[in-house]
Amino acid sequence: MKCAVLLSGGVDSSLVLARLVEQGVEVTAFYLKIWLEDELAFLGSCPWEEDTFYARAVCERFGVPFEVVPMQQAYYDRVIAYTIAEVRAGRTPNPDILCNQQIKFGAFYDCIGERFDKVASGHYAQVREIEGRYRLFSSPDPIKDQTYFLALLSQKQLSKALFPLGDLTKAEVRQEAEKRNLPNKMRPDSQGVCFLGKLKFSEFLKAHLGVREGELREFETGTVLGTHEGFWFYTIGQRQGIGLSGGPWYVVAKESEKNIVFISRHYYDADKKRDMCLISGCNWITGAAPLEREIEVKLRHGPKRYRAYISQKDVSGEPLGEGRHRIQLLDEQDQGIALGQFVVIYDGAECLGGGAIERV
Repeated sequence: MKCAVLLSGGVDSSLVLARLVEQGVEVTAFYLKIWLEDELAFLGSCPWEEDTFYARAVCERFGVPFEVVPMQQAYYDRVIAYTIAEVRAGRTPNPDILCNQQIKFGAFYDCIGERFDKVASGHYAQVREIEGRYRLFSSPDPIKDQTYFLALLSQKQLSKALFPLGDLTKAEVRQEAEKRNLPNKMRPDSQGVCFLGKLKFSEFLKAHLGVREGELREFETGTVLGTHEGFWFYTIGQRQGIGLSGGPWYVVAKESEKNIVFISRHYYDADKKRDMCLISGCNWITGAAPLEREIEVKLRHGPKRYRAYISQKDVSGEPLGEGRHRIQLLDEQDQGIALGQFVVIYDGAECLGGGAIERV
């Protein structure tokens, strides 16, 4: 088997490479360069140089060819443009989900063509072929599990995807890296949005959307309590960065056309209850949507799941139309549900797919 390994310079993908080499797999490592000049200007240095330093060190250790693949234009067209458009419209995007679908298992597939049988990465997830269909299952590490970010992958994409760490926890990965004395065995995990690294998301938004003064209004009374620099810096449920005394204050709504951010100290009151949403643009990994049944959902990356019901009908029983599904949380609510977020659907350990929130 010939395998392309997506090497980030972190410990996860490095252990993937080490394991495959030890199994006798013919491996070539690739670093996807997606940093943009606008972002680098904020930092004054090139973060990818540190990434490639570690990536090259691992490849030299195992005698594996290493290539840097320029992906900046594809990344801008397929991920950055989407992120900016979603934020400008007042929604909450997830660039990491698009990065996996459009870049790592999309544009990169196009780049390498048929030269490799599989593309391996350090994702914490498992792919199994069952009765001729590729299915996606969670990692045994509920905190690190990354199926949420992989929920939009198609059968074709999953057929070539290989996740050699899918059966491990993060603690076990660190132990394995220590045992092999990998050059980056102690390197901290990267945090935040995939293409930003050390750059704060707020700085990225400022570079692309600028600043524009608007009103901070109390949700219940409409009273103007202060100002902000742009609704795009805020998301539903946000508590930090509001800058007002007498709180805690939470963002509960936004009016993008008038650049107004509504805040409240009564975040959990009944009038702000959020336990139902409409999702659209869904991807169902095996091709079949789960209908009129109980499922589990994730509203964001992390271990938290909600018991829920999925239906193609609205609350009055009327059909929602092709590709639309109503998600009803059954036991609890989540005030942080926001337009543009992705809802990912689970049946036990299996990830079935998901879609973006069109209406709350």
